[in-house]
Amino acid sequence: MAERGARLLVFFTSLIVLRFGGADKGSAIQEFTPFRFSVEPVDTLAVRGLPAVLNCSAASAAPVRVEWKKDGTFLNLVADDRKRQLADGSLLISTVVHNKHNKPDEGVYQCVASIDNLGTISSRTARLTVAGLPRFLSQPEGVSVRMGGSEMLSCEVMEELVPFTRWERDGRPVELDARVIQLPSGALVISNASQTDAGLYRCTIDALGPPKTTEEAELQVSADSGVEEKLETLQGPVSVAKVVGESVLLPCVMKGYPVPVIRWTFNDRSIDEGHERFTVIGGGSLQIVNLTEEDAGIYVCQADGGNMTSEIQAELTVHVPPRFVTRPSNTYAQESMDIIFECDITGSPPPTVRWMKDGDTVIPSDYFRIVKQHNLQVLGLVKSDEGFYQCLAENDAGNVQASAQLIILDLDVALPSTVPSLTDATTDHVASSPAERSGPAPSAPRDVVASLVSTRFIKLTWRQPAEPHGENITYSVFYSLDGTNRERVENTSGPGEMQVTIQNLVPDTKYTFRVVASNANGPGESSAPLTVATQLEVQVPGPAPNLQVVSVGPASVALSWERPVNGNGDIQTYKLFYSEKGQDSEQDMDVTGLSYTMTGLKKFTEYSFRVVAYNKHGPGISTDDVTVRTLSDVPSAPPQNLTLEVLNSTSIMVRWLAPPPGTLNGELTGYKLRYRKGLRRADAIEISTSQLLQLIDGLEKGKVYTVRVSATTVNGSGPTTEWIAAETFENDLDESQVPGVPSSLHVRPLVNRIVVTWTPPENQDILVRGYKIGYGIGSPHAHTVNLDYKQRFYSIDNLDPSSHYVITLKAFNNMGEGVPIYNSATTRPQSDPIDPDIDFYELFNNPYTPAPDPTPMLPPVGVQATVLSHDTIKVSWADNSLAKNQKITDSRYYSIRWKTNIPANTKYKTANTTSLFHTVTALKPNTLYEFSVMVTKSRRSSTWSMTAHGTTAETLPASAPKDVTVISKEGNPRMININWQPPTEANGKITGYIIYYSTDVNAEVHDWVVEPVVGNRLTHQIQGLTLDTAYYFKIQARNSKGMGPMSDAVHFRTPKAEPSDKMSSDQGLQVKPGHPTLPEHGIGSNMDKPGITGSRENHILVIVVIVSVGAFTIIAVVVGAVLCTRRSNSHQKKKRAACKSNTGSHKYKSSSKDLKPPDLWIHHERLELKPIDKSPDPNPVMTETPIPRAAQDPVEPSHQIQELEESVSTRRGVRPKIMMPFDSQPPQQSVRNQPAAPEPPVAPSQPITSAELQKTEALIKEEDPPSINPPAAHIRPTHPLKSFAVPALTVSAHNPPTYETALPSTPLLAQPAPGVKTASIGTLNRARAPMPVTVPNAPDQSETSKMLDMTYETDELSEEMAHLEGLMKDLNAITTG
Repeated sequence: MAERGARLLVFFTSLIVLRFGGADKGSAIQEFTPFRFSVEPVDTLAVRGLPAVLNCSAASAAPVRVEWKKDGTFLNLVADDRKRQLADGSLLISTVVHNKHNKPDEGVYQCVASIDNLGTISSRTARLTVAGLPRFLSQPEGVSVRMGGSEMLSCEVMEELVPFTRWERDGRPVELDARVIQLPSGALVISNASQTDAGLYRCTIDALGPPKTTEEAELQVSADSGVEEKLETLQGPVSVAKVVGESVLLPCVMKGYPVPVIRWTFNDRSIDEGHERFTVIGGGSLQIVNLTEEDAGIYVCQADGGNMTSEIQAELTVHVPPRFVTRPSNTYAQESMDIIFECDITGSPPPTVRWMKDGDTVIPSDYFRIVKQHNLQVLGLVKSDEGFYQCLAENDAGNVQASAQLIILDLDVALPSTVPSLTDATTDHVASSPAERSGPAPSAPRDVVASLVSTRFIKLTWRQPAEPHGENITYSVFYSLDGTNRERVENTSGPGEMQVTIQNLVPDTKYTFRVVASNANGPGESSAPLTVATQLEVQVPGPAPNLQVVSVGPASVALSWERPVNGNGDIQTYKLFYSEKGQDSEQDMDVTGLSYTMTGLKKFTEYSFRVVAYNKHGPGISTDDVTVRTLSDVPSAPPQNLTLEVLNSTSIMVRWLAPPPGTLNGELTGYKLRYRKGLRRADAIEISTSQLLQLIDGLEKGKVYTVRVSATTVNGSGPTTEWIAAETFENDLDESQVPGVPSSLHVRPLVNRIVVTWTPPENQDILVRGYKIGYGIGSPHAHTVNLDYKQRFYSIDNLDPSSHYVITLKAFNNMGEGVPIYNSATTRPQSDPIDPDIDFYELFNNPYTPAPDPTPMLPPVGVQATVLSHDTIKVSWADNSLAKNQKITDSRYYSIRWKTNIPANTKYKTANTTSLFHTVTALKPNTLYEFSVMVTKSRRSSTWSMTAHGTTAETLPASAPKDVTVISKEGNPRMININWQPPTEANGKITGYIIYYSTDVNAEVHDWVVEPVVGNRLTHQIQGLTLDTAYYFKIQARNSKGMGPMSDAVHFRTPKAEPSDKMSSDQGLQVKPGHPTLPEHGIGSNMDKPGITGSRENHILVIVVIVSVGAFTIIAVVVGAVLCTRRSNSHQKKKRAACKSNTGSHKYKSSSKDLKPPDLWIHHERLELKPIDKSPDPNPVMTETPIPRAAQDPVEPSHQIQELEESVSTRRGVRPKIMMPFDSQPPQQSVRNQPAAPEPPVAPSQPITSAELQKTEALIKEEDPPSINPPAAHIRPTHPLKSFAVPALTVSAHNPPTYETALPSTPLLAQPAPGVKTASIGTLNRARAPMPVTVPNAPDQSETSKMLDMTYETDELSEEMAHLEGLMKDLNAITTG
């Protein structure tokens, strides 16, 4: 039986191969099905009792089934006889039912279309609104309007009924135009009225059944009587929200006589009424058509009615419906893959996005994630994930939807070449096409094991399949949660890679893994499943669930939360973090329980709260931020700068400013103004207003009135201002023209002031609001003073003695300034007595002009500037003219001015306040400011106070270092110098820089090489770069507050090859053109000499000859010196004996390899040590000779030295010096030098040969240091040139003076052995020629250099003969070795 079944299986398999074997499996890919809505429902306003239709139609090649949802629930159209679905899918409601208690048809509708066995899509939502009963909330009233004036007839109805309202006059419809308009509220506005507008008006509601009308109201049009009528606001603009493309009408209906002139401003800019989209209609209302986003803002209606003005503002918000920037696209994928559906949406306000699959909302989970705000990521695809995915976006302006189809192919079917939605983890998991498969696939990978298991990742390794069947084997790891069938896939990084790390796993969870190998023929067999559990994580607490924050008062909130559901161990504490909205800093406190009431918060302020639980392992996961606003309260400060202006005999204009920021404690609802007659307590009249000014009219003539104002919120009124007094005029005088010239002007000059008196203009019928005095030396326009209309005298103070002043006086009112009257006076000389105190009241007693106190206002004192932050300083002061409690009870205010002295021509900025402090903001960080204060009361002001200074705090640098340049180091292509300039906005003292450099400009910041620079240096050196490589450099400045932004990347490419003198550079020599340098091998070496070649033996022979000649020269010099220096005394002998007992040979043992020895001049007569210039190059460098020579003119060393000594011989009267290196290390070696007797100057004509120069070489053997450790000089022991250690010398009084002359220099010869120190000491006759000695420069440590100075007697060399003999023995040993 089994054999028969096997034969049948083979038979059917053969048939399948014959039928489908040659077919291309690529052609079996399922095509995407076009499926969309051709018509979607829209928002509809329905009428009760009438039918309503919601349109919907879906288009597809396959049969489509349409259903409807209302408020998220499918409608049962079979059971509802009033609703039925039309053939195209639209929904028809035959009769709309709507009453107060039953509203079955009103709601949100959605059309749902489905294709069997394929998927489902949903339309956008549409709201059906039913108009209410046609009724009027109020009736229009009869009104009267002047010819040319404006009037409004109200028609108050429900908002949804406004579109159905119209107006009739005398039973006929009113025609609307630019003069007669209907407002959005339904009211009728008639502007520029005429007799034809008179009649009986009524408002009618149509299209909702039988018409319903209001009572008739009569409009009367009267003739112009010329009587002034106060300005009245009939309808002002209100804040409104509209959608882009719609039209809006902002009403502004004003009534008054003269007819008010209305102007509009938008965001403090005047509106051009000539713009085609902006039109002023109805006498002042603004109509805007075809709205755009740029039209949103603050619109202000300004009405000018002659003596009165009014301003009303409103905000226009323009909403933008959601719009797709990127729609989700149809996608092919295979099982276990990860995909992303993109959905990029714009709109205002920002739309909310939700995803649906086949009509069901997608709930985010471990496998369905919302990434990058709106995109949907699906992990580990399974076959059931096929279908239609929809992105639905919605905001206040509307909603839209877009769909995409997902098709999951079999693993043996090749994916199309472009699969845009695949994630990076699966983009290479694409099967090869059947045409490419020409052989067997690999067998299963072997020995799959978990080589590393952690809490959140597992590393898998395996061996190659036993039968790979090809090369370039790639592997895919499929894994899933144990017990689920949704697999995810992770691919290896490249062919042949046999390990992979699976990240982002859940701790203490079992996962099942299997590995599949793939070759050119496709994926092979799967390995056996491997189940591995991640490790248990040492858990910190999770987020505290159900965090709730509730405002319980104006300054307190109550918080509560629950215990975290996960986390090992007991919760030790909770940390509560909170911050004020708009503030970067976050505060915290520890809480032990599950609730807390926080007090001491700011009133009506938005705060953000979060909670973090702590256990023994540390802080857990934070909760999401919860935002709450504290409750509002009454304002905590009164309005500012309350002023009164008397307009005429019966009216006063009151103006004020809003309370200081942060003191409203809620939404401002308006102001309460109270005024009373007289200064004593009396019944006050209260006026409510929302403006910052108020006209009080109907007052009595010549009476004093007091006024105070308070701000109000929904919680009530705040503190009031002090009572401010003003007196109305006795009579209504004419103000249609400017006042006349004052009838007289008298002056009385004193030493430092001039007393001015005057009488008013002769025409007393013209209103005078005040007087203006101008004065100055030779010109009356230098200074001006404004005075009250009642004042008849003034003292001009602080004048210069014996100076001629010109004075002018003129009266003014609201029409302007009158004709001035002039006078002049010369102040008295300084020798006159001090100005007497004048009793102005006795001199000019006038019952109508009581004399005020002539003493000027005292300036504020004790001005202090307190720094609050990097851009804020609080200025406070005291006012000596106030009572001791410093309480302000009058109308005075203070002016604060401030500026910085950088740059010098900075202008002052000013601000006014009614309190004794002011907080100045928007200052520059780390900047010194000066502040001064002035007090003003009525029309008198003080001088500016003494200045106070304050420097704002530092903050992060706001700009990057600038002018970054990179320069290659000459002679060393692997080294660069990078230079820059400080940042423009350092915002503090720069404490350092950080240099970043990399060969990849796009690399992450942490991958760049970092070079710190301490201090405010503006240059830095970087070594060890790679030749012929492009580098990118960035610089970041640092101050005490942190790091600033990085500069832009600067590109620099290093040279392609080392310079031709690389060998010299490697040996510590820097060779410059025109300055040949002696070779390191010393004089006599045949290396680098033109025309000389030879073997190593020849080199040694030349060195031996040179050293031998030098040795004999030293012996001759020493013998001559002994014969010439026998003038010693007993004291000198004791000194030599002491020095000799402390000398001995030793070897250099210093371990300091990085100290830089200073270059010193050593005078032969006085052994005077002086520093010379050092090369900044850290590489060893020889001092260059200043003798000019062409680069192509090589000179042998012997010739060069000869020229040097010839140059020295030409200098008459100059003591030759020797330049030798020294440093400040502890003494390790010493050498004693006996100066010769004074010699006559060297004649310039005496020649010097190289042979003679070679005889001057001396070999100095190392000696043991003296017991008294005199200062000595050292260099690094690794260099072939050892240092000399010279005891400190003192200059005797009889020594000749030393002349400091810059002498030419040549490098010191290299030493043949590290244990012996040599120096080339040139002699010429009896005078020593200067021989400069230089060692390579070590890193600059100038602080280690010391000046060494000690004097030796002239016959001291005689005692050193024994030591020289030892040196000769060492020399013989070297030359023979």
